[in-house]
Amino acid sequence: MKGTIVATALLAMTAVLPQPAAAQNNAVGGAIVGGVVGGVIGGAATGRAEGALVGAVIGGVAGAAIGAEAERRRGYYWHRGACYRAVPGGYQQVSPRRCGV
Repeated sequence: MKGTIVATALLAMTAVLPQPAAAQNNAVGGAIVGGVVGGVIGGAATGRAEGALVGAVIGGVAGAAIGAEAERRRGYYWHRGACYRAVPGGYQQVSPRRCGV
């Protein structure tokens, strides 16, 4: 029981650490963040290691899918057939030439 609480606390602390920008814009970074968050939620919801494991797997798969959705190209993002740039508060669509299309 004590080990489960310590493991859950460590996972929770890892989940709230700031992630580098590069890790947030790809499938691997999404899988890592999703797996950690899913494991924490699964462990907290069930109180068992099996719940944490299932939550980590589901979170990892979901995080990888979300992370792979946008592809970064020369400082711009290619998403669903359009090119975007990051602006304060969100994203702005720009010419596809900016993404090298």
